[in-house]
Amino acid sequence: MNYLFRVRVNKIESTRDLDGNLGKRIELLEEREVNPYVLRPQSDEAKMAQDIMQALQTQMPFLPQKNQMVTPKFILFLTEHEYDSLGISFDVNQVYEVVLENQAIKFRKV
Repeated sequence: MNYLFRVRVNKIESTRDLDGNLGKRIELLEEREVNPYVLRPQSDEAKMAQDIMQALQTQMPFLPQKNQMVTPKFILFLTEHEYDSLGISFDVNQVYEVVLENQAIKFRKV
């Protein structure tokens, strides 16, 4: 049995482990789609304002998307050797699929 979800690299920082070895701290956030109709405003004015905001978000991708919920998932602390052995080059804002299967964690670039 396996479990699949998506994460986005939020932050990568340089760090040192307890022995003083250089490494990376990689913060991964879970991304989930939230149904935009769950919280539908009651008044006509509020509905119109929500529709206008959704149209603006579609036209201007730099505006925050309300229909995407971001939740902290996990943080990796890896030495340089561990990071190289993992075989993945994490980039900030890159999305990865994470598969949990047979006591293993696998990352796939989306």
